[in-house]
Order: sequence, then structure tokens, then C-alpha cells
Amino acid sequence: MASFKFSVSVDTYDSNKFHFSANPSFPIINSFARVKPINLSRLDAESWDIPDSNPVAENIKTSWSKDSGGLESSNYRNDIWRRFQGVKRVNRKDPNSKLRSARIDNGHEEKIYVKHFDGELDMNEYGMVSELSVERCNAILKDLERSSDSKTMRFFEWMRENGKLKGNVGAYNLALRVLGRRGDWDAAETMIQEMSGDSDCQADFRVYNTVIYACYKQGHVELGTKWLRLMLENGVQPNVATFGMLMRLYQKGWNVAEAEFAFSQMRSFGITCQSAYSAMITIYTRMSLYDKAEEVIDFIQEDKVTLNLENWLVLLNAYSQQGKLQEAERVLLSMQNSGFSPNIVAYNMLITGYGKASNMDAAQSIFRNLRSVGLEPDESTYRSMIEGWGRAENYKEAEWYYHELKGLGFKPNSSNLYTMIHLQAKYADEEDAARTLDDMKKMGCQYSSVLGTLLQAYERAGRIDRVPLILKGSFYDHVLVNQTSCSILVMAYVKQCLVDDAIKVLQEKHWKDIIFEDNLYHLVICSCKELGHLENAVKIYNQMPNKKPNLHIMCTMIDIYSTLGRFSEAENLYLELKSSEISLDMIAFSIVERMYVKSGSLKDACSVLETMDEQKNIVPDIYLFRDMLRIYQQCGMLDKLRDLYYRILKSGVTWDDEMYNCVINCCSRALPVDELSRLFDEMLSQGFSPNTITFNVMLDVYGKSRLFTKARKVLWLARKRGLVDAISYNTIIAAYGQSKDMKKMLSTVREMQFNGFSVSLEVYNCLLDSYGKEGQLESFRNVLRRMKESSCASDHYTYNIMINIYGEQGWIEEVANVLTELKESGLGPDLCSYNTLIKAYGIAGMVEDAVVLVKEMRENGIQPDRITYTNLINALRKNDEFLEAVKWSLWMKQMGL
Repeated sequence: MASFKFSVSVDTYDSNKFHFSANPSFPIINSFARVKPINLSRLDAESWDIPDSNPVAENIKTSWSKDSGGLESSNYRNDIWRRFQGVKRVNRKDPNSKLRSARIDNGHEEKIYVKHFDGELDMNEYGMVSELSVERCNAILKDLERSSDSKTMRFFEWMRENGKLKGNVGAYNLALRVLGRRGDWDAAETMIQEMSGDSDCQADFRVYNTVIYACYKQGHVELGTKWLRLMLENGVQPNVATFGMLMRLYQKGWNVAEAEFAFSQMRSFGITCQSAYSAMITIYTRMSLYDKAEEVIDFIQEDKVTLNLENWLVLLNAYSQQGKLQEAERVLLSMQNSGFSPNIVAYNMLITGYGKASNMDAAQSIFRNLRSVGLEPDESTYRSMIEGWGRAENYKEAEWYYHELKGLGFKPNSSNLYTMIHLQAKYADEEDAARTLDDMKKMGCQYSSVLGTLLQAYERAGRIDRVPLILKGSFYDHVLVNQTSCSILVMAYVKQCLVDDAIKVLQEKHWKDIIFEDNLYHLVICSCKELGHLENAVKIYNQMPNKKPNLHIMCTMIDIYSTLGRFSEAENLYLELKSSEISLDMIAFSIVERMYVKSGSLKDACSVLETMDEQKNIVPDIYLFRDMLRIYQQCGMLDKLRDLYYRILKSGVTWDDEMYNCVINCCSRALPVDELSRLFDEMLSQGFSPNTITFNVMLDVYGKSRLFTKARKVLWLARKRGLVDAISYNTIIAAYGQSKDMKKMLSTVREMQFNGFSVSLEVYNCLLDSYGKEGQLESFRNVLRRMKESSCASDHYTYNIMINIYGEQGWIEEVANVLTELKESGLGPDLCSYNTLIKAYGIAGMVEDAVVLVKEMRENGIQPDRITYTNLINALRKNDEFLEAVKWSLWMKQMGL
């Protein structure tokens, strides 16, 4: 990084000298404003080249006269503004008239009579005829400009009508002042164009400076830049005053881009404006653009700028902010050797820099030696020392300077108070913190702001539990009567699990606003929920004084009770809401139906959805639609699924990938295969990604519909995206088996193994079922052998297939063996096993054994179903037991089967 080079050398550290070290980013401190020479009016040393009529030049002259003692009276300027209210040619006998002399360009003087006038300007009455000279008209216009904008513009129009504006730059300048004050920028631009056109005037920098000055005074950054660009476009070269005003304007608003443009233009014209260099460095320093700030410092040397006090201070601040304290020392020494006496602002900057660098020994050394160089510490000095010790976490030293600051009659700033309260939160007791709160109150700080600072400090220190001991007296009274402060404190307590303290504040509050109170309780309960403190939320809810049903609070509590597994309490809240006059909204219904789903009560969940449908004004969102699809699927309500699907299509809801996946998965049995295929293709064309379940569902749909070409395409697509699993192969193998395509079934099994999947039990069961039904018993036995070799345990489905196949063949002995193996495996027969056995016994002519099985089923807690009785009746009929068959048929009717 660049550094400023000085001819003065700096010795090594000496305890008798000021010594400095490192730190970044601190703005020029407030004492800087007290340095007299540093203001816009000091730019008189930079050759503004503005005529007497220009307000900037007048400001400079006034300020300079004040410094030199040349201004006779502080009321002089005000007297000029109040001087004359009108202009008129009068008789010498008029006692109200006053004679003035106006210097004309040829050196002669012309007598001009003016008088006080509070009404409208009458040109004829006051002798303003076309024979008036241009010089006299300008004098009149100048007096009017100081008293009345409207009269000035009327007289200016009169001058235009009477040909007094030809080549009259001064008149235009005065009119531009008025337009600038009014902010009529369009009119000003039109007037400048008129100058070079109709009036044959050459608009120079003085004309543009007049408008730019108005922008500067009013803080219009963009307009200032516009006028500069217009000035350049019209070939007018700015002067020192132009760039001085613009750079100050940009500094006020920290406008980096505009300042860089103006600064580069200044250097390209070879103009040296000291304040422009200061403004550019200050902007870069404020924005922490230290490299660029040092580039400007290099430009100062390159452009051979003679530094004034402001420049030196800006350089000192730039180095102090970025922690280059050695360079800052060098600037200070060079400043003193350049004839500038020691300045408290400079030392305050260095103290601030050392404080930021946590080098408080150096800062302390500067402070102790201030009097040795003829300076007294000021308010900013003590403030900087407090901040420095605060950064060093030294509460004892910070407290000493804080008390010294107050003892000298100075006031701490908001940063000092913030520093002290944070130190006290860590290292002091509650009494010290209470005193700082009193200081904040004396300074006029708002209670809510003070409370926020206090809570932030004690939260960071991990001592929020000490806050109730500090908040006493008027502060606590304010909390109890102010809704905002009460909310801030309660939320802070809840966040730190101080639920009892939060409840105490809520119970002791003095304000009464039921709506606000309900909203606060809802916010507190939601905060507990988000933080995972569910029991605290329940505790706060139970302490609520107003238990009038509130939709938002009760729905949140239903969700909390559901998460805690306390479904009966959640249901009670729902029933209370339902019985009240409050209408549930879409979110409330969503919460309630999810509560029932979590509790496993799908029937009640469906009932909630029916209640919701009765309210015609409820429009489900995409999340509720998905919940409804899942509930209807789990309940097997295919008609509801179908109706809901077409309702979703009409709703206009925007579909996402999750919606496509949910609809396909849930509606696979409710929708025609063509509609599912269309939906799947639409999903792919929209760029959404099906998940593995969706791919498997489509494989099942296409397989059962024997659309194997589409099924193979889906399998290929799933494999390409890496979403194939064992279920994918199981599904398509089962489809081939059901269609009796043994060749493709075996081919898919080999493909499954080739792609790294082991043959699953489901695949073995599919092979057994297919071979058995096709009568390929040798292949059937080979599959059983391979199952045993691979140690693949059989399930109910395996045993039931074996019983069915052997029973179909009439191999009752093999059926008995399978039944024995089933019982020994620990599984025992299930409903399907008994139904299959009854069928097998009927084929084998063992009717009595089939009847015994029905009794055994009941003894084992398995209720016979329609298939059970159908198989038994068929067995009886095949064996000519018609009477028994009729008895069992009548029994079926009595059972409602």
C-alpha cells in the first residue's frame, strides 16, 4: 500500500515524545467540526473566480472578514436582505426615497432611487421604461433578488421584453440564483440554453457554479452531477469552486462513484482544489477503501498540493483508521513542522486509532502528555479513551474516564453509554448498570431503546437472569405501561427460558388491549415452539388470563400438543373451536387433519376434510391438497381421490415436482392408465424429476396394463437417472409373470443380478407363482432349491403359494409338509393360508378337515372372510355335500358376507 512520504524523519520511541501504533476504521471525530479554518468558506485561498454577485463568493468574503475582524456587524448581512422591497424613480422631495450610487463599467456613477415597497411591482409607476441602461437594470435586479424571488423574475421578464438581456451574463446569473433557490431545475437548464441562443451570452463557469451552489446547499447529489456533466458537454471548463462544492456535496452523502468522476475531471483539467483531495480521502476512509485513499495521498504529492490544516487532519485520520500509526505519527510531526500548531483534533484522532488497535498504553501516553504541548483534553478525548478501554475490556479504566467526563461537565455519547453497559453486563454489579441507565434517561434516550441495549448486553454476557434485578423503579413502571417495551422484555425472557419472569411481567402489566395481548401471547407461544421449548409454551398457555377462544393461539397449541403426543388435549381444543362461533380457516383445518393423521385416526381425518368441504370459502393450498391425497389413499377412497384430482386441475394451483410425485403415487389406482401416462409425460416435459417411488408406480401401472414397451422405457429412464432399486425390478418381473411371459421374466432377473441387485424374496415368490400356475413343476422345485441355497427365508406368501400349487395338484402330503414347516417357522398360518388350505382340502376330498379349519381359525383369533366361506362351500359342493353347502350359504348371509 502507498504511504505518504515526508522530509521530517521520525526517531525511535521515546517516552517523552508522542508515540503511536495501529488500527482501522473510525470516522473523523466530532472535535474536527470545531477547527475554525475547516469549512467551505476557506476555499477563498483556492481562487474561486466568482463575481461579487455570486453567493458563494459572498459567503467566502463574509467568513474571511469575520476571521480578520473586517466585518463591522454580525447583523450586516441580515440588514442587506431586509434593505429594500421595491425599486422606483422618485422625486427629490420624496421623504421616503433614498439615494444610492451604482458604479458603471465606464467608471461613472448613476443615481438610482429605490424605496421600501411591500406590494406588487409596477414598472410604469416607478419609472422603469425601456430607456433604462443595462447597468441600472442589473442594479435594480440585484436589489430585488435580495428581497423577493417573484419580483426578481418579473423584472427579469421585463428586461427580456425590453432587450436588456443581450450579452448580459450578470442578469442571467441573478435569475439562476432564484431558480436554484426554488429548485426549478428545468427552467434553469432552459435559461442556460437561452443564454447561448437568443441572448448571445457565453455561459461560463460562473453561471454553472451558481446552479451547482444551489444543489450543494440543498444536498442534491444527482442534480449536482448532472450540472457538472452538462457543463462538460457544453465545453465549459469548471474551476476550483466547482469542484470544491461538488466534492463537499458528495462527501455529505458518501457518494463514491460521483466523487471519483468529479475528482478525475479535476485532475484532468490540472486544477488543484485542496478541499477536493480532503473530501476524496475522507470518503474512501469512511467506506474502508484504504488502498484508494492512499492512491489519493500519492496524487497529493504528484500534483504538488500545498496542504492546509484540513488536508493534514484528513491524512492523519486516513492512516489512523487503517492502523498505520507510524505513518500517522509522521503526518503529525510533518504538520507541526509545516507551521501548524498542535491541535487537539489531531491527538484525538491518534487516541482513537490506538484505541481501535487495542494499544491503550500508547493512547494513555498521549492523553497524559497533552498538557505538556499546551492542550487540554476535550469531550472527544475522554469519549475516545472510554471507547478504547471498552475495546480492551478494561472496565476499571473505562469507568474512571467515564466519571471524569461527567465530572468536567461533558456528556457521554450514545457509543460511550453502549460501551459502559456492555462492560457492566460482564464485570459489574446491578447498581452500576442501574446508574448507567439513569444517565441514558437523563440524556433523553427512549425507554424502549435503553431496554433493547440492556437486554442485548446481558444476552451477550450470558447473564440475562440479572435483568429483573436491574429493571426497577421508573424503568420497570414504563415496561408495565408500554406495550412495545413489555413485548421486548417478555420475548427476551422467553428466549432465555425465563418463563416465570415472562409470566410475571404479563400478569403485572398495566395496559389493556385484548387484541394486542392475544397477538403477544401467540408470538410468545410460537417462539417457544420454534425454539423447541414445547413445555414452556404449554405453561404460558395455561397461564393466559383471557381464555376466550382464539383461532391462531389454539391452532398453534393443537400443533404443539400433537408434537408432544398429547392427542386428547389437542382434540379437545379442536372440539372447543368447532363449537365456538369461530370459522376455521385453511391453515386450521390443515393442522387438525395432520393431528388426526399423527394419532392414526384416519377416519377422523376424513371427517375433518368433509367438514372443510362444507365451508365453500375454503380453498386448499398445494400442501393441504397433498395431505388430502395421502389421507384418501391410505383410506382406499378411490372415488374421493378421483374427484380430488380433477378438483386440483381446476383449482389453478401451480404444480411442482412434489405435487406431480404425490398425485401419481396416490392416484395410481384411481385414475385411468392413459391419464396417469399423460401426467407422467407432462411432468417430464416440465423439467421435473420423478422420484424412485413414482418410477416404480408407473412400472406397476404399465405392467398391469401390459404396456411393456412403456414399462421398459420407464425402467431405462430410471436406470439412467440412478433411481432404480430392487423394487423396480420386482415390479416389472411380477408384471411379466402375471402375463405369463416367462422368457422376459427370466431375462429381467438376469439383468437385475447384472446391475448389482441380489434376487429378492419377492422375485423368488413371483417365480414360484408363475412356474406353479403354468404347471412347470420342475422349474418350481429348482426355484425352491435356489432359495434354500441362497439362505433366503420364506414368508407367508411363499408358503401360501406352495400350499396352493400343491393343493391344485392334489398333493395333500406335500401340503401337510408345507403346513408343518409353516408352523415350525414361527409364522403360523394367516387368513390367506387357511383359505388356501380349505381350497386344497376340498380338491383332495377332505371336506371334514376343511370344516375343522374354520373352527381352528376362530380359535386362533382369525376371523373368516368371504373367501373362506366361498372356498368351503365350493369344497362341499364338489364332494356332494349339498345340504351342508346350503347351511354355510345361509350362515354367510346372516354374517352379511
